[in-house]
Amino acid sequence: MSNMDPRGEKMKSLKRFQPDWREDVPAADSYRSIFKYDPNKFKHPSTGWYEMFKSEFAMTDADFQERQPGGDERVVLDRKPRLSESQVNAFRRIVGEENVATDDYSRVKFSHGKSLDEALALRVGKVGRVPDLAVHPRNKEEIAEIVKYCNAERIPIITYGAGSGVVLGMRASEGGIALVLRTHMNKVLSISDLNQTAVVQPGIIGPDYEAALNDAPRLFGSTRSYTCGYFPQSFELASVGGWIATLGSGQASTYYGDACDIVLSQEVVTPVGEIKTKDIPGTATGPKVNDILKGSEGTYGILVEATMKIFRYMPENTQRFSFMFPSWESTVDAAREIMQGEFGLPAVLRISDPEETEIGLKLKLKGFTGSILDGLLRRRGFIPMQRCLCIGTVEGEEGYAKHVRKMASRIARSLGGMSLTGYATRQWEHGRYSDVHMREDLLDYSIIIDTLETGVTWENLHRLHGGVRSFVKRRPGTICMTHASHFYPQGTNLYFIFMMRPKDAEEFFRFREGVVDRMVEHGGSISHHHGIGTMFAPWMEPHLGREQMEVLRALKKHFDPRNIMNPGGVLDLDPREEAD
Repeated sequence: MSNMDPRGEKMKSLKRFQPDWREDVPAADSYRSIFKYDPNKFKHPSTGWYEMFKSEFAMTDADFQERQPGGDERVVLDRKPRLSESQVNAFRRIVGEENVATDDYSRVKFSHGKSLDEALALRVGKVGRVPDLAVHPRNKEEIAEIVKYCNAERIPIITYGAGSGVVLGMRASEGGIALVLRTHMNKVLSISDLNQTAVVQPGIIGPDYEAALNDAPRLFGSTRSYTCGYFPQSFELASVGGWIATLGSGQASTYYGDACDIVLSQEVVTPVGEIKTKDIPGTATGPKVNDILKGSEGTYGILVEATMKIFRYMPENTQRFSFMFPSWESTVDAAREIMQGEFGLPAVLRISDPEETEIGLKLKLKGFTGSILDGLLRRRGFIPMQRCLCIGTVEGEEGYAKHVRKMASRIARSLGGMSLTGYATRQWEHGRYSDVHMREDLLDYSIIIDTLETGVTWENLHRLHGGVRSFVKRRPGTICMTHASHFYPQGTNLYFIFMMRPKDAEEFFRFREGVVDRMVEHGGSISHHHGIGTMFAPWMEPHLGREQMEVLRALKKHFDPRNIMNPGGVLDLDPREEAD
């Protein structure tokens, strides 16, 4: 007779296979510690995600038995710094010996962001050109001295804030130095209650900035607490300087504004001198240099201080709402009416197309398919792969917040929306910053997840959405989730999330180029809030036109005549050889 407990055997047979998702913190000197969004954070795909991967990508449990290369090797370069010893010593004199690094790991880490391209390359130890050393300045005076020296010696400079960029904007194609701002230049310097502004250094990251503003009465003697109003998905990873340099946008931008709206003035060090724009909120003194410097991605100079608008912190007044709509068209109409209603604006407003809605319902709401709620929605005409989710929050003074929620709800109901209370919004809030950490789990098994986003007018929205999806869906086995999350009276953005299992990286890169072509072809922008870098630089002139590009190149030539500031094709601003 067998001694096996039949109940144990039954339980064993019922237990489903799950991949061995990694839980180990990468070694501090490894490639994985560089490309992983946060070496110490993990978020693994749920069972629902796992089953979807197998279904959509024709995979089996066997495909998840063995991981792909994970970048666990120690970072080792086969090239020495090209700067002379006297040049290296010059930087040591400026910032102190402890703030100059020539080791292989520093040279790789501080010249890489978090793009999929960089993650795929570093997983197999593939490294292109890197800076000759990393320099960690302690203050803006040292930065001014560094820029002056580099300009005289023709030493290229790339600027590293927090390394969260996803557009290949920090490639040290010409060597030189990586100027690391996060190490020391990471503080809130002052807060003005009267002006409702904060002066900050560019290397401070989102959570530290927000915590300082929330605690302003204790830290700065302020009369009240404040919020920055800027909460991108990369909030826990990105720096304030990065927000400004790439024209970023936070999840609450519909009320508070994009980064370009929030930065009031800047102090920038360029090779030809220092610029400090005025913090006066409105002037009529010609074209605004302050606006010219926003979004320049380190090609004109180095941001050393910024005066930012701040807002009263009143979390107790937050109102949440969520609705299900019967169609994408009715959902878009509701969002447009909310934005053009002139009764106030929500902070967060987000609408998901049918594919994103269905995936979200299945994966965010455990047991949703076939549930009482699912049945109720179907009976009321909210059909799978037609219905669309809308979530939102309203912030500000209590009466204002309640009024905007009431008006938004009235519009939603008038267009066929069914209230889901604030439940769906709270569910989204749980993962608003953490979902990015699933990427490395997926890459371990050759599944790619990446995003593209574009700005679009209301009249072009459906044409663009349909055109991109038509292109994407021609490729079998491709998930395309789409939402709009940054709204204006004149239009919005579309944020496309792609998931697939390509045969190799090159297949995906060709696919991505095709998507960008379709975005531009159908009236969208190259990027809405991720910036340009070198990834999207080839589309700059076709998108903006020659005359606008010549203006940007003329400014580059003025600010940086020797082309030492982030050279290598960022924004397509490198000097062009004169034709004979």
